[in-house]
Amino acid sequence: MKVLEERFVTWAEAKNILEKRKKEKELGYEQKNALEHLRKFTALPLKKVKEIEEELKKIERLKEKHIVMIINMLPQDVDELNVLFANEMITLSEDEKKQIVDTVKKFS
Repeated sequence: MKVLEERFVTWAEAKNILEKRKKEKELGYEQKNALEHLRKFTALPLKKVKEIEEELKKIERLKEKHIVMIINMLPQDVDELNVLFANEMITLSEDEKKQIVDTVKKFS
């Protein structure tokens, strides 16, 4: 198998990819389990995910992986955001943290 692209994807994107693949051919055991998990725990539809992603891209310090983490976990306050970024090598200002939380609340 040849890897064509490698990138971070949100749970909504992964769910969409697996659902499309399921229509084309039968999914393997791991893919079926992943799709079942994603159906249970994906909080936002793909359209909203794209909207929140565009808003979060405006915060310059955030990299793609940070944006995906935020969208998947949807932190509802600064404390939850701090926990999410505890092991990350990124320093966000209080204003940036508030902007992230406000954006998440706006779309969730």
